[in-house]
Amino acid sequence: MPGGGQEPGSYYVGVDVGTGSVRAALVDQRGVLLAFADQPINQWEPQFNHHEQSSEDIWAACGVVTKKVVQGIDVNRIRGLGFDATCSLVVLDKQFRPLPVNHEGDSHRNIIMWLDHRAVSQVHRINETKHGVLQCVGGVMSVEMQAPKLLWLKENLRETCWDKAGHFFDLPDFLSWKATGVTARSLCSLVCKWTYSAEKGWDDSFWKLIGLEDFVADNYSKIGNQVLPPGASLGNGLTPEAARDLGLPAGIAVAASLIDAHAGGLGVIGADVRGHGLACEGQPVTSRLAVICGTSSCHMGISKDPIFVPGVWGPYFSAMVPGFWLNEGGQSVTGKLIDHVVQGHAAFPELQAKATARCQSVYAYLNSHLDLIKKARPVGFLTVDLHVWPDFHGNRSPLADLTLKGMVTGLKLSQDLDDLAILYLATVQAIAFGTRLIIEALEAAGHSLSTLFLCGGLSKNPLFVQMHADITGKSEEEQRRSLWAWQQICPAKNRTGLEIAGYK
Repeated sequence: MPGGGQEPGSYYVGVDVGTGSVRAALVDQRGVLLAFADQPINQWEPQFNHHEQSSEDIWAACGVVTKKVVQGIDVNRIRGLGFDATCSLVVLDKQFRPLPVNHEGDSHRNIIMWLDHRAVSQVHRINETKHGVLQCVGGVMSVEMQAPKLLWLKENLRETCWDKAGHFFDLPDFLSWKATGVTARSLCSLVCKWTYSAEKGWDDSFWKLIGLEDFVADNYSKIGNQVLPPGASLGNGLTPEAARDLGLPAGIAVAASLIDAHAGGLGVIGADVRGHGLACEGQPVTSRLAVICGTSSCHMGISKDPIFVPGVWGPYFSAMVPGFWLNEGGQSVTGKLIDHVVQGHAAFPELQAKATARCQSVYAYLNSHLDLIKKARPVGFLTVDLHVWPDFHGNRSPLADLTLKGMVTGLKLSQDLDDLAILYLATVQAIAFGTRLIIEALEAAGHSLSTLFLCGGLSKNPLFVQMHADITGKSEEEQRRSLWAWQQICPAKNRTGLEIAGYK
């Protein structure tokens, strides 16, 4: 992150906008976490597969968390601010006011979220063109990327949104603009979600071919014609107005942003593991796979040369680690799927009551309940007759088929707490098998991977970590050693990830 001097007492603020909440962290120049805060954000689902948020609501939540983390410190020692966020689409008019992305005309809801699947017919038509830019998204564009969403807006909300629009931002770039007044976009977001090339720039022929020639005509001013590498300093830093909103000093450096998964990937794929006895010590950084697991999961691998992997996004040059090519696999819902399965079960009220009585989360309770019913066998064998196909929201990688649906086989008539615990386990296992399938696709194309690095909310769940270790081929004993070692690197106060050393 850009900033001033490195004298003792310098602070930096990072803001992470996830699907369901905004988080802020205060760190010192060594990266030690000093304070943390989070704040929930609103979501709307006006109809099935339409998911919307509000840029005003998200910016207000950013102010809540930044003000909390700087309480009690000398804010004049803050040297820099950085944002990351989900790759959702923010729509503003020519005066930077919110525009509606819905048929109801509610301009407060001006964000089409990353997981929104309204643009199915648009993405099918884009993929039928077989344009060359599709080679850098695994051969098939995802409905979760920005081009199909933009085309949907043009075809469905012409008068209320499209004709009035002045600016289309990826959410990370909206936040950096809001902080600085600079409309420059981050290379990370444009390369990964908008078909921009770090080497060639925009491809006019693609936008004309899919019916969005509007962008070509105005020299891409609405979607970004100034592009900066992640971490580059933006303009004159934090504006006085944004400083008041965030409770931070005006003029501090603000960095060009990152997509949230890519910020996590950058953080863990470059982790210093020297002196901890891990199998990955001394191996090249290209042997690591970062798995960022929260509402969805992203699998980030880097290489010195471009590797084209069918069904896996990329290769993207310098989109995450400068000078390296990035491949990004993913599962469209993971944490959200686990919540869906558990909360929809008939025994969920009983689970809630028992977990509350023990002052535990429902997942901590389920993990302990599985230990009670596993008997002499390893816990993974409880699902020998129960299987889950996890693509409830389509498959992002490597099948790249948004039409796929989920499936459960092996259900019984009973619906007690044991059944819920085993269904939860089967869902976690299914997600881990999805990770294994992505790893196999990456390796078949030329990646050489030996280490998984996990971060994100699901990495705090020991069962989720254990199943990924088991299903990708790691023994329980070795996994426990890796978990212990990672906890020494990232103590409980600063627990940002878990490592599974050497999945082979």
